[in-house]
Amino acid sequence: MEFRGLVMCFALCVVYTTSKPTERKDRVHHDPQLSDKEHDDQQSFDYDHDAFLGQEEAKTFDQLTPEESKERLGMIVDKIDADKDGFVTEDELKTWIKKSQKRYIYENVDRQWKDFDLNSDAVISWEEYRNVTYGSYLDDPDPEDGFNYKQMMSRDERRFKMADKDGNHFADKDEFTAFLHPEEYEYMKDIVVLETMEDIDKNGDGFIDLEEYIGDMYNHEADSKEPDWVKTEREQFAEFRDKNKDGKMDKEETKDWILPSDYDHAEAEAKHLVYESDTDKDGLLTKEEIVQKYDLFVGSQATDFGEALVRHDEF
Repeated sequence: MEFRGLVMCFALCVVYTTSKPTERKDRVHHDPQLSDKEHDDQQSFDYDHDAFLGQEEAKTFDQLTPEESKERLGMIVDKIDADKDGFVTEDELKTWIKKSQKRYIYENVDRQWKDFDLNSDAVISWEEYRNVTYGSYLDDPDPEDGFNYKQMMSRDERRFKMADKDGNHFADKDEFTAFLHPEEYEYMKDIVVLETMEDIDKNGDGFIDLEEYIGDMYNHEADSKEPDWVKTEREQFAEFRDKNKDGKMDKEETKDWILPSDYDHAEAEAKHLVYESDTDKDGLLTKEEIVQKYDLFVGSQATDFGEALVRHDEF
């Protein structure tokens, strides 16, 4: 099955890939920037549009009239207001921004969902996932490529059970997303750390020492000079990764390395949008307050009118 081949290829690349000698493998998970545009509201609200809608969705609003933009924004506000109390809080806005930025993840899960939900009951069981992904291995447990699919299947099953937050042995859409993208979910971060340590900890002592740390990033070849970045990584390990200076990284030190507490761009943008739109300064946004500042949130043809005139003149 073509799909199964893609899954296997992805898993092999993530778990067992070895990089070229001068290539640097990065295991650190960072939240992406909200936009590649400069955040300068004196010049434009393009950054805010990208942050609030996601870059691709923001482009669609540039084709709308102001009236159409306001109407669509009003419908979005209804979705943001999770508790349906008629107000949008800073936390609700932050949650929406994070979801908008990760829309590609949800779209990816949607594409895969029908391949695994074989009986179309709106949940996926471990058996369904296993049969689709490892069906050929189950038929032939001694594959010619010699790869240990049994170990990978066991590891996937462990992650599936962790993602099954309510423990009912089935994954709904959100739990399946946590299974496929565990780094995006707080309750899945321990499994991300565990899997990373299993990949790098070659001697099986439950820690990552300096040579294992470097060996995961860099494959040294005989008679080749070690790149400067490898020396830098050795220094990083000693100065920052190995916090208790015992020569190795434990679980918490590994977590600090691969899942750093980055600056929360979504939180900062949520605060900014509330500050700019909260007319009565009560810390909450009504639909009217948001729609009144529609050009800050979503834009329209009018927002880019000057730019449109320039494009017209160029033609």
